[in-house]
Amino acid sequence: MLRLALNRLATVACFGALALAVTACSTFSHTARPDARQVGGPATGSAVSLPVAGPPRTIEAALPADAEPAGSTATSPEGDRAPDPVAAQAQSTPETSETPALEEGMAQARDDVGTDAEPDEYDPWERWNEPMFNFNRRLDTYVLKPVAKGYNFVVPDEIQIMISNGFDNISFVPRLVNSLLQGKVKGAGRELGRFLINSTAGVGGLFDPAKDVFGILKSREDFGQTLGVWGVGSGPYLIVPFLEPLTVRDGVGKAVDSALDPLSYFLPLIWERLAMKVGDIVNERSLNLDLFQGFEESVIDMYSAVRHAYLQRRLRLIRE
Repeated sequence: MLRLALNRLATVACFGALALAVTACSTFSHTARPDARQVGGPATGSAVSLPVAGPPRTIEAALPADAEPAGSTATSPEGDRAPDPVAAQAQSTPETSETPALEEGMAQARDDVGTDAEPDEYDPWERWNEPMFNFNRRLDTYVLKPVAKGYNFVVPDEIQIMISNGFDNISFVPRLVNSLLQGKVKGAGRELGRFLINSTAGVGGLFDPAKDVFGILKSREDFGQTLGVWGVGSGPYLIVPFLEPLTVRDGVGKAVDSALDPLSYFLPLIWERLAMKVGDIVNERSLNLDLFQGFEESVIDMYSAVRHAYLQRRLRLIRE
């Protein structure tokens, strides 16, 4: 018994250390874990999520924001949200992740770089943010991505997609609640319908018949967006080590969304939740190994490009 306890403690410690390194994925992703991605020019006070996601979840989010890893900016048949043009390219990645949306924002930012009429972005902490951005970027390059490559070699893509679907199905509560708080009744109905369908016909959420069979795409609401809809300003842009880019408002939103996450109650121990988060981040990064490939060579100022993409994407999500 003592030996088992020691083994378990060692495992938890390893997961904890890896988590600190891996969570930086949000800064380059997820993560969307569905929405805060960014790019581009100087700075703006746009009230506009990483993975977490960073990922985003991929980790909500990716580098700049919002992971997640594989993103569909979906809209329901009722059409209370406009479809994301990047979603069509994300067939190999589950809808849960928002990484493709980040790449979309980066492509837009790349086009914007060099234009004369760039709005100012509110970044009073740039002297802190830029070194932290470079730290998280190196962490993704030298730690997270190599780990994700090894994981991708061992775990088939089909299993990775099932794992991502499962995480997405469990975390439907914040999206449902925030849809209601924003007055998006149809979006809340989609989330409830997706959960019921995927939890039953989708074998506990491992498959996504709600999307594949019924065409019901998930909403992308979070509490940071809710605050924006309520008129709360974004506050300064901020990058923290091991996390995706944020604004002060989105940081508050992430804390509230974390409290709404059912995993917080089913897995009350912090180490268990940390291990689950690490697994989710690595899985999302594995599904998006080509993230940012070629982008660094085409953009001179990566920090400004990511910031611009993130803030503009958040602003667009709030306005939808």
